[in-house]
Amino acid sequence: MDDQTAEQNDRLNSSHLNAGDAPPPKKKKGALRWIVRIIVVLIILLIAFAVLRPNKHNFQHRPGAPTNNAGGMADNSNVTPVAVTTVRRGDMPIVLQTTGTVVPITNVTITPRVTGHILDVYYQEGQFVHKGDELELIDPRPYEAALGQARGTLAADTAQLERARVDNARYQKLIRQNSTSAMTARDQEFTVQQLEGTVALDQANVRTAELNVMYCHITAPVDGRVGIRVLDKGNYVSAGQSGGLTILTQMQPISVILAVPQRSLGHVAERLHSAGQLTVEAWDSDNLRNIATGTVKALDSQIDTATGVVRMRAIFDNQDERLFPNQFVNPHLLIDTQHDVLLVPDNAIQTGPNGQFVYVVQPDMTVSETPVQIGAADINQTVILSGVKEGDRVVTDGVNHLRPGAKVSIPADTAHTKAGAEAGSTAGTSAHTHRHN
Repeated sequence: MDDQTAEQNDRLNSSHLNAGDAPPPKKKKGALRWIVRIIVVLIILLIAFAVLRPNKHNFQHRPGAPTNNAGGMADNSNVTPVAVTTVRRGDMPIVLQTTGTVVPITNVTITPRVTGHILDVYYQEGQFVHKGDELELIDPRPYEAALGQARGTLAADTAQLERARVDNARYQKLIRQNSTSAMTARDQEFTVQQLEGTVALDQANVRTAELNVMYCHITAPVDGRVGIRVLDKGNYVSAGQSGGLTILTQMQPISVILAVPQRSLGHVAERLHSAGQLTVEAWDSDNLRNIATGTVKALDSQIDTATGVVRMRAIFDNQDERLFPNQFVNPHLLIDTQHDVLLVPDNAIQTGPNGQFVYVVQPDMTVSETPVQIGAADINQTVILSGVKEGDRVVTDGVNHLRPGAKVSIPADTAHTKAGAEAGSTAGTSAHTHRHN
């Protein structure tokens, strides 16, 4: 019976295999293995995160970590980092910033005073020349000939005058002796006077001829820089020719004509009258760099009704020639200086509904909104008349999110303290190493 049952089972198995049934697929087993691996990796990552994650206890015991009163970690979410500065005492210059133009004290158009051909040119364009240096030569030969003629005429007329004077002396002696008529003696006196006039005219002609010869030699009337020449050697020029021969500009010293608004005229005139002169700085057209420093002594006699300003002339030595004629500059006129006043940077001043105020940092690292009265100001600092005292720390940066009573931090102080601690630690380590050695 048992043998028959076993034989029947073998037939059934054989029939199943013959029917095309395959063994269980291996793909399912591979997928299960990958799922197991992923689960193991996730468990490992969770364990690592739990072990390595910084907890509150570790943070509290980390050196330098801020704590609250209960010993736990401080909440920094409401602390605003700011930059501060200390209210100090100093001097505040009162400076009037205006506009101006560089104008030469002397600007000469060199024009010929005689007519003729240019024989020579002795300067180079752009050359610096001194007073009396010869610039150009106009053909002097016609004028030298005229001078010789005038001198000859003068000599002849002078000889006639001398003879007439001798005759007049003789006639005057004879008339006292009643040896000649009074009319003859009187006529001789008139002859002498006539010849004296002729000689005087001849002398004037000689002087004119000498001037014409001198004018042939064109010289520099002042020290300065010669510009571009208009006519070259060989050209024919006329006396008083339009446009001249060149332009000579005095560069040292040079002046700046600056405009003072009439609202500031009273203060400027008062200071100029009491001090005699005021200091002025010429800044470049971008108002970024000081070019030269000079003085103001002259104030115009009237206000320009079209612009509402009064002109002043500032004088600069200009030894380095950094000021150039017709250059636009920004003069900074020093009117006065306030001494020993409270000063804060301009960016510390805030404006609210009730006027100007500053944020003052309190000892508990909170800020208070302190109203202030301001005085003179420039682009860098402002005078504080009242509201704060010397030594107060005012916020200069980071004020956008501040409110009265807000908690603040000062990164600069923290960095300074940390640097000091590190320096002390380094010094201690070095000392320990030295003792050990």
